[in-house]
This record gives sequence, structure tokens and C-alpha cells, in this order.
Amino acid sequence: MLAHQPPQIARANGIDICYEIFGDPAAEPMLLIMGLGAQMIHWDDDFCRQLAARGFRVIRFDNRDIGKSSHMSGGKRLTPFELLKLRFLKIPVAAPYKLIDMAKDTVGLMDVLGVQSAHLVGASMGGMIAQEVALSFPQRVRSLTSIMSTTGNPKIPPPTREAAAVLMAPPPRTKEEYFDRFAQTWKVLRVGSFPEDEALDPARAARTYERGLNPNGVGRQLRAVLASGSRKERLHHMKIPTLVIHGTVDPLVHPEGGKDTAASIPGAKLLMIEGMGHALPIPMWPQIINAIAGHAQGAAAKAA
Repeated sequence: MLAHQPPQIARANGIDICYEIFGDPAAEPMLLIMGLGAQMIHWDDDFCRQLAARGFRVIRFDNRDIGKSSHMSGGKRLTPFELLKLRFLKIPVAAPYKLIDMAKDTVGLMDVLGVQSAHLVGASMGGMIAQEVALSFPQRVRSLTSIMSTTGNPKIPPPTREAAAVLMAPPPRTKEEYFDRFAQTWKVLRVGSFPEDEALDPARAARTYERGLNPNGVGRQLRAVLASGSRKERLHHMKIPTLVIHGTVDPLVHPEGGKDTAASIPGAKLLMIEGMGHALPIPMWPQIINAIAGHAQGAAAKAA
């Protein structure tokens, strides 16, 4: 059986971060960074185990303002007016913290765990955080895998109307409403029918709900993304082995976001997954896990 450490709390960068580890303590460390409003358990347990079985010490964690990590304060609910000002007048959104602070959380967690450098895998906002770690703390990153993410380039086409509505919807008021919203949200984000995932949605919703919701925190995370601007120019100078994975039908972060990321990073590899939306559906795990593991192993072999 693969080693597994249950969730624990680390004090890092001045906040509490909840993390969990799968795999051999001596294996190459791999940090999984989740996206906007998504708890670490959105990196499915079995997904983590399968990655660990490929020879990695897999560390997942709750970003600040989500799950069991510290909840911050400040920042009002984002208004459509602010988004319009950002889009058309380039007036930045105010934010209590930015992606660089979340990057420092990641590095702080690595410090606590005694991890000098790791393979970073980020999904959506997690990809943005991973890019920021690679840019600001390159010595800590062995390889980077950026999934369904973007450079922050304002020229990337916006989300579909349906996906934007999911993002901007007011928080559910009851448990029942939350469960309905969870199913509805993933239906929009997955694009198409994925019966295996749909069968697990009620249990996933229950587990997320039990770990605790923080709607205000999700709002602050969204502000952090919008206030952090574009990384595109800085990415041109990055030397870290990079793999970019993106779905061809992603409704939230347009496929151009992935293409732009790969085009911006010297030597980056791009894997477009046919029929994948803004999610990691179970039928696509073998392709995704193979790509992540192969990329990290290749980077490790080159560095040896």
C-alpha cells in the first residue's frame, strides 16, 4: 500500500495551510495547486494515488480562503461594474491579496515540509499560482505543469456566458441549494456527459460542504486573479521545463489561454485534450496522469 499522511495543518507565510500527502516520503515531491473556490479534495483521492504510484510524493493543499486553510478578511463581492472598468478602462480591481501572496503560501508550505524544490502542477487559478512560483522562486521548481490556465493576458477571449454566470452566481443559501448548484456547475464546466463523475457528484458535494464553505473567500480569490495582471511578458524569460494541458472545449478559460501560455514560455510543450472542458473527468485521467508523470520524470532525468 502507498504511504498516506492524513490532512494536517502547517503554519506557513503567516497563515494556516491544510495539506495532505500521498506516496513515498523519499519520492520526488509534486505539489498540486487547485483553482478558484476549489478545495484540495478536487484533486480526487484516486487521482493523487495514481500519481503517487508513478513515483511521486504528492502533496495537495487548500489555498488560503478555502477549505480548512485560514480564511482571510476584507474585499467586497465583485461587481459587474468593476469588471467592466477592468475590461474597457483597464482600471485594476482592488484586492486584499494577490497571486504572489498565494505563491508565497505555496513556498512557505514547502519550507515547513523541508521540500527544497518540487514539481508544480496547477489547475486553473492554481496554474496561475504555479506560474507565479516559477517566476518569483525559480530555484524551488523542478518542473511546471499548467492545466486549464492562462497567462492573465487580457486579449484571451472571455468565458462563455454560461460559465461566467456560474462564476458570478450569488452563494447558495441552503444545503439543498448547494448540492443542486454543485451538480449544475460541474455540468456546465465539464461540457458533455460524464456518468462516472456525475455518479460521484453528490458524495463530492457532501465532502466539500462538510469541510466548510467560504463564499467571501472565493470572492477574494477572484479579486486576487483579476488584480494580478498579466504574466505574459515575464513568462518569456522562464527557463523551467513546462507542460501546458488544456481542454479543447473549456468554457471558463478559453482554449486560447492554454495556447497563449505555451507560446509565452520558451520550450513549453502543449497538450490539447479533445472534448475536455474546465474539469478533470475520470475517463481522461490516464491521458492527464501519463502526461504529468512523463513530463516530471523527463525534467528530473535532464536535471540529474
